[in-house]
Amino acid sequence: MKEILKVDSVTKTFRLTSKQQRQRKLDQKVLTAVDNLSFTAYEGEIFGLLGPNGAGKTTTLRMLSTLIKPDSGDALINGLSIVKQPAEVRRNIGFLTSDVKLEDFFTPDYLFDFFSDMHSVPDDVRKERKETLFKRFGIDKFSQVKVADLSTGMKQKTSLVVSLAHDPDIIIFDEPTNGLDVITAKVVTDFLGELRQSGKTVIISTHIFSLIEKVCDRVGIIIDGKMIKCSSLDEITAEKSLEDVFFELYRERKGDEI
Repeated sequence: MKEILKVDSVTKTFRLTSKQQRQRKLDQKVLTAVDNLSFTAYEGEIFGLLGPNGAGKTTTLRMLSTLIKPDSGDALINGLSIVKQPAEVRRNIGFLTSDVKLEDFFTPDYLFDFFSDMHSVPDDVRKERKETLFKRFGIDKFSQVKVADLSTGMKQKTSLVVSLAHDPDIIIFDEPTNGLDVITAKVVTDFLGELRQSGKTVIISTHIFSLIEKVCDRVGIIIDGKMIKCSSLDEITAEKSLEDVFFELYRERKGDEI
């Protein structure tokens, strides 16, 4: 298999305010969100980062997407360094996160054109791709509706589509089904499988066991910013369910703190 993503010992820390220390019940002023994390993803696979809230999943994906820089370590995406070549990396990836909010007064049609222009997508390619994706996700009927007037599910589908306007080789989704109704969640998970079949590499983060079991080829279990276990889904769940494996590892790491 062709190696598409290689994460090599990335670490990221954040300085906490006094209020954040009190909220987290921590004495230290510096929080290590991601701690010497390494893993690899290959062409045509879905790799899942599984962990509880605060495990470092989102911070990891933000580093891979070049939104923030690691304090140390690096990652190569299609051979491009997230530290030394962030602009080139961004041209090769699509990134979807619920933290990115679409402007209320724009329409899906405008947003798709805007993101296509950002990535220098030719007009004819943009038109064909927009028609295909809008029809696939049912956005065509709402293409001229302002984001403010769209349902939550339609906003999520619009975010997904515009993140793929430039047909990237690697797609990074942070909690792709978070907050979605069951119908929209199925549309998104089905599409993840279609991306894999087309040869794309997909990286997702989630705390939902069933999503990992349904779509992922390989999984990395992350707790307190550390990679606790990383292997194929079949190997991890050879004798026990993913949920049982996770909680065994969690107890080993955290004691009886559940």
